[in-house]
Amino acid sequence: MGTFQTLRKAYGALKDSTKVGLAKVNSDYKELDIAIVKATSHVEYPPKERHVRKIFYATSAHQPRADVAYCIHTLSKRLSKTRNWIVAIKTLIVIHRILREGDPSFKEDLVTYSRRVRFLQITNFKDDSSPLDSSMQLGIVLHGFEPMHNF
Repeated sequence: MGTFQTLRKAYGALKDSTKVGLAKVNSDYKELDIAIVKATSHVEYPPKERHVRKIFYATSAHQPRADVAYCIHTLSKRLSKTRNWIVAIKTLIVIHRILREGDPSFKEDLVTYSRRVRFLQITNFKDDSSPLDSSMQLGIVLHGFEPMHNF
């Protein structure tokens, strides 16, 4: 069982480093993409403050609204594609912190985005990161987050 966990962690770290490498080469939003991947990495530690601050800056009122929309879209995509509870919780933490501590205009942009796209849909989340965790659905653990979707 320990070998499986080690392989899953190594695979998660490889995916994160690959995404960072691709962002450095292919992205128009290099710094933001890197900050999002690093803030929501597979590592079992809270998001680093410096990465969260970069995301705060990218979602502030003085940034073009297209940049803020890109950040929301990227966080949404990160949450919807992951099958790892660590990445999902860290993504929700980042979104929660932006709503709580970030620029108030972010909430308006998030509401606008959520009218077009199903955002923060965690009820169908299934953790594939380990056989022991697969029975624990993130939707059950984070059921309290669901009312926040209705802003």
